[in-house]
Amino acid sequence: MKRSKLNFIFDAIAFSGFVFLTTTGVLMRYVLPPGSRRFSTIWGLDRHEWGDIHFWISIVFLGLLAMHLLLHWRWIINIITGRPREESGLRAGLGIVGVVGLIALGIAPLLSPIDTTIESRSGRNLLSVQHGNVQVWGSMTLREAEKATGVPSEHLIKRLGLPPDLAEDECLGDLKKTYGFTLDEVRQIIREYKENH
Repeated sequence: MKRSKLNFIFDAIAFSGFVFLTTTGVLMRYVLPPGSRRFSTIWGLDRHEWGDIHFWISIVFLGLLAMHLLLHWRWIINIITGRPREESGLRAGLGIVGVVGLIALGIAPLLSPIDTTIESRSGRNLLSVQHGNVQVWGSMTLREAEKATGVPSEHLIKRLGLPPDLAEDECLGDLKKTYGFTLDEVRQIIREYKENH
């Protein structure tokens, strides 16, 4: 196969990958934003499943870009070194430093430590437990909140002033609309329980 045809095929597939990568990124950021959880789907896929697709498209796209660079390697070397003259070594050195710097910047987040906190960046308190941060959502049932936090649902029902015969499969979001409490109050109750037990 001719090199020009091979270049065209790789470039066309790479462009398609870029389009799909952008589409899935926009989809996860604006159409299925964080917090949409399992209740919002597109084509039967929720935000996390679209995130998996986004990840695999990015891996394929990275491979295609690597092939693109290999197919154009001689041209890249010629651009970096140029015609042989005194400053050719400097230009080649700057090109190498630039590539190494770009790679280092790209992998830096993967090598950085993970910070955990009991407060979100927006200033809202989150629940901190032994196994990392657990957030209490309005879409959680009392039973799910108990399972996620280890705080008995009976304790939540009592402290929130809810009817004692309340079903544990009631969603916190529906309950807060009916009984007028906030999720921050639920988080505070859970924090206090954890501190005292």
